[in-house]
Amino acid sequence: MNFFLFFLLFSASLLAGGKTTILTAEKIDEILAKLPRGTKVSILAINPLTGDTIYQKNASDILIPASNTKLYTTFTAIEKLGKDFRLKTSLFTPDKSIEDGVIDGNLYIKGFGNPLLTSEDVLSMADELRAMGVMSINGDIIGDDSYFDKAYSREDWIEDEANLAPLAPVSALVVDRNKKQIVKVRRKRKRISYINVADPSLNAADILYKSLKEKGIYVGGRPAKGNTPEGSYELAYRSVTLQEVISIVNKRSDNFLAECLFKVVGAAESGTEGSGFHAAKAVKKFLDKNDIYDEGTEIVDGSGLSRFNLTSAAGLSSLLEWAYFHPDYFDNIYNSLSIAGVDGTLIGRMKSGSAMHNFRGKTGTLRGTSSVSGYLKTISGDDLIVSIIFFYQAKGQNYWKSVEDRIIGLLASEFIEYEEEFN
Repeated sequence: MNFFLFFLLFSASLLAGGKTTILTAEKIDEILAKLPRGTKVSILAINPLTGDTIYQKNASDILIPASNTKLYTTFTAIEKLGKDFRLKTSLFTPDKSIEDGVIDGNLYIKGFGNPLLTSEDVLSMADELRAMGVMSINGDIIGDDSYFDKAYSREDWIEDEANLAPLAPVSALVVDRNKKQIVKVRRKRKRISYINVADPSLNAADILYKSLKEKGIYVGGRPAKGNTPEGSYELAYRSVTLQEVISIVNKRSDNFLAECLFKVVGAAESGTEGSGFHAAKAVKKFLDKNDIYDEGTEIVDGSGLSRFNLTSAAGLSSLLEWAYFHPDYFDNIYNSLSIAGVDGTLIGRMKSGSAMHNFRGKTGTLRGTSSVSGYLKTISGDDLIVSIIFFYQAKGQNYWKSVEDRIIGLLASEFIEYEEEFN
């Protein structure tokens, strides 16, 4: 059934779960009645197989989803790119005759949105060149991040953005997450800190330049930045699977990886270079194409750090419902989510009770905002889709997380003890 049509039937199906559902809903209402004044709530719990609404409260109200935005990013990515997609970083040269051990010209390191490349990976590619017999490079070592636009900061593509959590530059060419380690010694004790690199292309070129020299390869030029010429020959590459990136984004709520993936989606959408504009366009097209409820939904970044992202519990539930009924993608998505009491951002939550191990979800936290959405297995074996968003002005994050956990716990247990009382 079209989710939007189903959503319009809330009132007709709310009591479809019987006595247990009524008692669970009453208990959740009691919890919500005690929330601080001024709290805004959007909650929806549905059984996707029966079409029953187990609970709803202002399900279509538009609120800030915080890191639940990452669900839009990762779901769009897996559908648009395909679950077997890999994110690459490659070494290129225009010189197609290197049998003499000499690269006559420049060596290019080009990123295609791989956010997990490390200095060790670059060193191993230099070692691979040495194993191929390359002993000399006559030109420069050039970093190429032209697969994305040059809007390295989210503030560069989100108008009036004033986020308090700046990220490392979001670029197509990334080494060591675009950070440099700074070691200071005082009184024989080391203090290690990290700073964001100023120029990702030049930084990657410099790391490759030093790696080549470490492997005994002569370089006649210097580190620089530029674009790889058309028709260049790929000498080596390193890549990571889309699944690996999605799992880190969803389980650890990794903002930097989410923004890099957002622009990879943008590159696939535009066919030229990845940008926040094209990524947001791709998300919108994905929602429209798959008939996912998106009334009032606005996605402007990949991580959810922006307060300009907007959606509802109904929108998030519809998104999760789409994945539930697409077995080609569902296992990848389901396995990328945190497990209650086990790992990711849910490792310290729901560590007892019926929801433990039985809820897989994505959390979200911003100042004044808390959210959680995912899949829940009840004690009777039913599958539920649950989405909760709070916008608050009082109490701290731990309080709101505990409220979310109590609601999910009630849904998981189906409030059996109350049902037994009434038998």
